[in-house]
Amino acid sequence: MKPLTLIVALIFQLISLNVFSQKHSHLNSLLNKNSEFIFPQTPDKISKVLRAKAVFYEDANDEKYAKWLTKSGLELYCSIGKNNVISEMFFDIPDDKFVIAEGLPFGLAINKTTLQESKVKFSKYGAKVEKLNDDSMYSGGSKLIFKKGEHYSTLLFDNKNILKSLGITKELIDPAAN
Repeated sequence: MKPLTLIVALIFQLISLNVFSQKHSHLNSLLNKNSEFIFPQTPDKISKVLRAKAVFYEDANDEKYAKWLTKSGLELYCSIGKNNVISEMFFDIPDDKFVIAEGLPFGLAINKTTLQESKVKFSKYGAKVEKLNDDSMYSGGSKLIFKKGEHYSTLLFDNKNILKSLGITKELIDPAAN
């Protein structure tokens, strides 16, 4: 093999490993023994566990929110209730990054878990699948919703049926609100 070919091949492999790498979310202490997210939480505890600083912001209605972008590329965001209590959480990967984020609630992995796996896994909770509209973020994809305990979980899949986002909320979010 020529030296130039070898160098190009090694560089390509290094780039590929970085672009398509799997990252663990390091959420272990925020999950219970059943791999469910523990509520309520506080921004300080989440920041400590993730080793990431919370970014606080408000919407047009003066409602408070926080988000964390982890070193793995996983983004967590939530609304903040009275006394800085968090009772819902959303997980996704920013559009400009492609990593597989494992170790999420329910044993899910963004950019890896499939719709079919999720339908089977959550069928015992009455999971329902809906097609996403063409004007949605994941046009041609699907949404899987189920309720376990006090919380609803909404999983969003792209048009290839790969998990892209997970939301855990006390109430179902009206699609017209977005």
